[in-house]
Amino acid sequence: MKLALVTDAWLPQVNGVVTTLLELQDGLWSRGHEVAVIEPSAFRRFACPGYREIELAWLPGAQVERMLDEAQPDAIHIATEGPLGSAARRYCLKRGLAFTTAFHTRFPDILAKALHVPQSWGYAWFRRFHAPSSGVMVPTEGMLKILQGYRFQNLRQWSHGVDLSLFQPTPDADLKMPHPVFLYVGRVSYEKNLEAFLTLDLPGTKVVYGVGPLLDSLRAKYPEVQWRGVVPRTELVKIYSAADVFVFPSHSETFGLVMLEAMACGLPVAAFPVPGPLDVVGSSDGGVLHDDLRHAALEALKIPRDRARARALEFDWKPVCDQFISFLVPVGAGREGTVTKPSRNVHKLSS
Repeated sequence: MKLALVTDAWLPQVNGVVTTLLELQDGLWSRGHEVAVIEPSAFRRFACPGYREIELAWLPGAQVERMLDEAQPDAIHIATEGPLGSAARRYCLKRGLAFTTAFHTRFPDILAKALHVPQSWGYAWFRRFHAPSSGVMVPTEGMLKILQGYRFQNLRQWSHGVDLSLFQPTPDADLKMPHPVFLYVGRVSYEKNLEAFLTLDLPGTKVVYGVGPLLDSLRAKYPEVQWRGVVPRTELVKIYSAADVFVFPSHSETFGLVMLEAMACGLPVAAFPVPGPLDVVGSSDGGVLHDDLRHAALEALKIPRDRARARALEFDWKPVCDQFISFLVPVGAGREGTVTKPSRNVHKLSS
């Protein structure tokens, strides 16, 4: 099978969507499939408003058409709703080709916080974007229920995984900071609700790894916090292993991959009981979910590290990749599964 993967999120961006797509690409390659990735680096780009470290393709329509014509894929998956995703969507609709999409990021919630617009407006736009999709892949049951509430159709629950060979406990890892060490890794941005962590009265040290539009203002406001920027993923293994609790304050996650990475290294999670943490941590011994985040953080100190690791072992990438393949549709298949473009050479999709 040859898959065209269209995404506005790709290297050098650092986020859970990019990590997920890279792992997916490796999984498809290992099964003998070909993946043609259409991503921003091949295009003229502009800085995303409010997130200047993220570059988006500028007017990519004609070039996306040429790239998809040349690729002649058996299946098309549109991973994001940005300029590249929108161009690929137009391409498919113009030619009557089937495609799948994914809902990786709760942009309507981000827009509501950053621009003070109603969430319902954002979800209405995204519902329209995904409406022609033959399958909208959603990473958690909690997110699926949210989208059902906004009348999205053709939803498919597609979980995510973690690289268990990379993320594993590192003996004797040490950040050389006073314990307990309460750690956050992720974007320093509006939707992450980071001040809910930064304002907590906790013993020891608070550490933040990540960048984003709020970094300068929060670093100035909370100088006692250790601000460490971005490090390679291989370095995160030692960081997770050296910390005592991973604090995840977000209320607006579709999944929260960093929680899995932390637990895979034996680091218990403290978070709010909301979609994302409810799906990743749930009622397991991998962490503590509570409306009082300070209570969750202190209680998480009591969790044995092997229990956190055990929860992460339930999220291996192999079945995640197999499930993704099962949700793909041939480009010539209609939304009800009938072949509408018989002249096109469409291969059977299988693992």
